[in-house]
Amino acid sequence: MSLSIACASYGADQVGLISGFRFLPGQAGEAIGSEQALQFLQDTSPAAEGFVWLHFNLAHAACERWIRANLSLPEGFAEMLHAGGGSTRIEAVDGMLLAVINDVALGFGVVTSDVATLWVAAGSRLLVTARVRPLRSVDRLRAAVKAGEVFPSARSLLFHLMQDQADVMAAIVRESSRKVDHVEDRLLAEHLQDHRAELSGMRRTLVRMQRLLAPEPGALFRLLNRPPAWLAEPDVQALRESTEEFSLVLNDLATLVERIKLLQEELAAKLNEQTNRTLFTLTMVTVLALPINIVAGFFGMNVGGVPLANHPHGFWVLVVLVASFTLLAGWWAFRRQAPR
Repeated sequence: MSLSIACASYGADQVGLISGFRFLPGQAGEAIGSEQALQFLQDTSPAAEGFVWLHFNLAHAACERWIRANLSLPEGFAEMLHAGGGSTRIEAVDGMLLAVINDVALGFGVVTSDVATLWVAAGSRLLVTARVRPLRSVDRLRAAVKAGEVFPSARSLLFHLMQDQADVMAAIVRESSRKVDHVEDRLLAEHLQDHRAELSGMRRTLVRMQRLLAPEPGALFRLLNRPPAWLAEPDVQALRESTEEFSLVLNDLATLVERIKLLQEELAAKLNEQTNRTLFTLTMVTVLALPINIVAGFFGMNVGGVPLANHPHGFWVLVVLVASFTLLAGWWAFRRQAPR
């Protein structure tokens, strides 16, 4: 019983809070728990400056229930949670930014390209992020906060998170490009190996990422075309920069997918050519062995009247005869294969 409780609470506290930070103006984030975060949010006096970031594990049984009971979030946030993972989007609802962000899952000791989903709600005093599986971009943002980086607002944390997301995508594109370059170099050097399984897996992962992440620039541009009045100009500028960089990453991703497709076709053509040459070699061996098989079949018949049976040089006569037929068959076969 105690083991199951420990597994359910692994990486989070009793309400599913993985990490919490309080940010005061001009200061780095200070780690806090769920009770301290509630005390801060309930204090609405002018002296209560700053904001908090709460990062939750939705796999925890008590997590969503605690969020509903204690945090004043728009109803759209709960609807996004129950809608499950889907295309990336961001929208302004009741003075907060609600976002669904798809990012690369964090593999502990293993490089992975699996896509996981992060749900975000960003207001003036509160940033809530929730996930089921660990994500690389959130891990990078948490590392930046622990390193002492200063954030002026909760929304600046969200935009930094989107910047980290673009950086992670750019790193994956660079790593995939390096692997594709290696395969292409070996192909150009005529060192043929069957990389089709590797290329297919890489292309499948990149296409899935492209499908999930492609709507993000459009959603961000729609928000930038009609930004809410409560969204400060520095936040709009940061959002615009993140959108442009993410659009560039998606373009590189689409280019890489098309490059992998062309490389797969070239590799398939090379392997087919190699297979055809092998089949041609086997056909030549069959054709060259045909005369000797025919002659051996005739002279191996157990009947009377076999020619040259008593001739003193009959063996060498047959050798010359078979060699002549073999040379003639080889000349005929290679002449048909010669370019015209």
